[in-house]
Amino acid sequence: MTEVRSLDPERDHQRIVHLIACYEFPWDMTRSLELALFRTFCVPRISALLDRTGEFRKRSQKRYDDTDIIVSEMMEWGYDSDRGGAALKRMNQLHSRFEISNDDYLYVLSTFIYVPIRWIDRFGWRVLSEPERLALFHFWRQVGRRMGIRDIPNDYAAFEHFTDAYEQEHFSYCESNHRVAVSVLAMFAGWFPRPLHGLADASMRSMMDDAMIQGFGLHDPPPAVRGLVTGALRLRAGCLRWLPKRGRARLRTLGKHRSYPGGYSIERVGPPGT
Repeated sequence: MTEVRSLDPERDHQRIVHLIACYEFPWDMTRSLELALFRTFCVPRISALLDRTGEFRKRSQKRYDDTDIIVSEMMEWGYDSDRGGAALKRMNQLHSRFEISNDDYLYVLSTFIYVPIRWIDRFGWRVLSEPERLALFHFWRQVGRRMGIRDIPNDYAAFEHFTDAYEQEHFSYCESNHRVAVSVLAMFAGWFPRPLHGLADASMRSMMDDAMIQGFGLHDPPPAVRGLVTGALRLRAGCLRWLPKRGRARLRTLGKHRSYPGGYSIERVGPPGT
């Protein structure tokens, strides 16, 4: 946080995002980006494309790891670095196979800004500062420009307004939403021992708001589980406030991924044959 005060959120946004993702909130950033991606599946046009490819039904963990790797490469190393630039190029290659509307691209991009901000404000060990919020906005705005996305708002508040208005117009239940959501929930539950699968599923639903629950056609989690999950996240945040600040970067790009136990090369990230 001390370094951030000396940086400009527009000029130095790659450095600030690195500090947020690797030092200040590494766990929260990962969880909130998972939720951001999951949230986009409440849009029938988006879920229908994913359902049609079958990637989340057949290879949920691989699809998750591929997205995690590409996003982490850009956030941890910067989109202008050799590694981040290669990840951005690979992402554009993977997306080029599909016809995706500009508004859908804009919405997905916006969730990578505002879902993490809202998550950290609610469950982080502190709220984000204004320069950190603006840095996330400028970071993803520049990524969007390099993806060829048009009409990205120049203003933080205007882009947030677009996000909320888009959800009000496009969030609605359909079968493809439900099928993709069930596949993703099964993947998350599979990270835990079998006796805990039911609790893991309910815990994931506890992190969703009403719009997501309804968009996926899921049952509300038991109130006790929702209270337990919320309480545990806030207790974690309270404990972290008293711990020493992280002295070394936590880099997901240098860790292990379930789909790539021997490591990965960015050129081979993505569905088979791409």
